[in-house]
Amino acid sequence: MAKKSDVGQKFNILIIGQNGRLAYEALLFVASLRASSPNFNGRVFVAEPQPSELWRGQDPRMPSDIHDALTDMGAEILPFENQYFGKAYPNGNKIEALLAMPKGENFVFFDTDTLVTGPLDEIEFDFDRPSASMKREGTWPEQELYGPGYTQTWKSLYDCFGLEFESTLDLSQPDEYWERYLYFNAGWFYFRCPHEFGTRFLEYALEIRDNAPEELVCQPLTPWLDQVALPLVIHSFGGGRPSPSVSKLDGETSCHYRFLPLLYAREPERTLEILEAVAAPNKLKKRLKLYDPIKRMIYQGRGRKARALFDQDNLPRREKVIRNTLRREGFWMR
Repeated sequence: MAKKSDVGQKFNILIIGQNGRLAYEALLFVASLRASSPNFNGRVFVAEPQPSELWRGQDPRMPSDIHDALTDMGAEILPFENQYFGKAYPNGNKIEALLAMPKGENFVFFDTDTLVTGPLDEIEFDFDRPSASMKREGTWPEQELYGPGYTQTWKSLYDCFGLEFESTLDLSQPDEYWERYLYFNAGWFYFRCPHEFGTRFLEYALEIRDNAPEELVCQPLTPWLDQVALPLVIHSFGGGRPSPSVSKLDGETSCHYRFLPLLYAREPERTLEILEAVAAPNKLKKRLKLYDPIKRMIYQGRGRKARALFDQDNLPRREKVIRNTLRREGFWMR
């Protein structure tokens, strides 16, 4: 059994790396980890999907020079083959990659579009009680005028897998308000064993995709499938909402920025300083500048110009408003 909350405990990190944006974000992630958490003593795996029929003729592997840069920083490339997902649902990589990780070892998964901004070794994880990011909006389920409400929709999923539902509710929130229900961003999550977690995550995701209860008949599952299945998996292992220490991953110790224009628009100045500092060394700069959004946002200063559009003391509450402003002013890149 994994050890209970213990500062300095050892664990592995998993991110996904593949050709395109994620390859360059992987460089930024690992560089920020080394800069912001120098005492981290676990292994860092960059899981890389391999060519297969599910990628429809595309090669998802990262360029060899990106491999070299990642391994130079101490990361390990972890090849894996997609059996169920691929080009049609690349979010599924985070599910299938878990099964390629070392069995029975504590892990934390991070989305690759994340910066480490503080010491991860000071987070008090309880790896027997999984949890995930609360940096989310009420994106799912979508509410139809005459369709089932939040309670009916979510309860149908818990019933589908024989899970108790009532204890997942945050009773401080109003009935039929999205925050009352257990809903995470899949930008980070953790557990004591990636194989245990990944096997159940895969089982639940495939069942929801292929045999969803009738309450989900009008609900979109792309790109939300991982975030629909995740709370069910976490609850099935006795987990729930994160503790105050683990909640530091939602800003203080890591930053899931999603896209660089959003990072520049809304994240704290300290996070921007970390980004620009880790991107500055020439050995990384010569690779990072090959990706046009990074070149333009970081090295050509467009990120700072985008930031000037927003009052950091009075940011729009909804991400959609920020995105629309960036698009209107010509700063949206991904």
